[in-house]
Amino acid sequence: MIEQRAVPVIAAPMAGGISTPELVAAVGAAGGFGFLAAGYLTEEALSGQIARVRELTGEPFGVNLFVPGRRRNVELADYRDRVAAEAERYGVTPGAPHWDDDLYQAKIELLIGERVPVVSFTFGCPEKSTVERLRAVGTQVIASVTGPAEARQAAESGVDALCVQGSEAGGHRALFEDDPDDPAGGELIGLLGALRSVAGEVDLPLIAAGGIVRGGDVAAVLSAGAVAAQCGTAFLVSDEAGTAPAQRAELAAGDRPTAITRAFSGRPARGLVNRFMREHGPHAPAAYPQLNNLTKPVRGAAGKAADPEAMSLWAGQTYARAEPKPAAELVRELAEEAHRSLDAARTRLG
Repeated sequence: MIEQRAVPVIAAPMAGGISTPELVAAVGAAGGFGFLAAGYLTEEALSGQIARVRELTGEPFGVNLFVPGRRRNVELADYRDRVAAEAERYGVTPGAPHWDDDLYQAKIELLIGERVPVVSFTFGCPEKSTVERLRAVGTQVIASVTGPAEARQAAESGVDALCVQGSEAGGHRALFEDDPDDPAGGELIGLLGALRSVAGEVDLPLIAAGGIVRGGDVAAVLSAGAVAAQCGTAFLVSDEAGTAPAQRAELAAGDRPTAITRAFSGRPARGLVNRFMREHGPHAPAAYPQLNNLTKPVRGAAGKAADPEAMSLWAGQTYARAEPKPAAELVRELAEEAHRSLDAARTRLG
């Protein structure tokens, strides 16, 4: 289904209000493919977003789900004290650091009932029975992976395609298992290396994700065997995205480095380096979603105060190359630039 789109560009699912129905519809109307992000939403809110997309467009679209991880017994007292001090700074109360499954099963049932064209999974591999139920209603199923071992596991579950995430990507790493002894959660593999290693292990269509912000990047991953390029950071600054003004300003400035941190959520994620990340990242335990729930009021208050120093400013390594514009215009430009890049490559090869 995704492979049949006129433009092999996907707007990545970005949770927290960034992937709006308007963004999904605009990308689809331009010939690309858009995803809603079900993460952190109730099933009622997700149902409303699906309905809104269908009001705006008749083009196919996808929904991304977070696979719940194992509940870990982690000592959180020290980090709770750190976040309490931050909460006092912003005049809020810390959240409760509880574990939850993000209403995973309820959302599965909703998506089966809605017969959503494509469903993708992040943070783990869907059970084979879940894949079979989704495929039975005509849904294409995609698993997000970061390397060959995850790719093999996902292929065994019966998914239709894989989204291969390189270490350049912004936001949370799609790791199935977060290694608490590794600051990055596991091996960091760049996108082209990940594509090559995954392609050598499984025979499934591959979608490339990580650091893709310009048409030349799209051309590169298509040349490496991907059927489509999934862009997140490129669409962060699009007109239709729900990105907070303070984050847009920092992305536009382009002068912060990026780093991988557990500071905000307890799971490794790449974002712009700020005070919260520097001060608390080294002390953050591997405890997702407990830390995500704990820090949520602080992040929200910082956003309302337009203070980027305590916001989770997720962005990929190439964020400074992203340009603000309407999403449909971005899709068209990515396609045109990709064609020019491929033509130039053919010329160089003679």
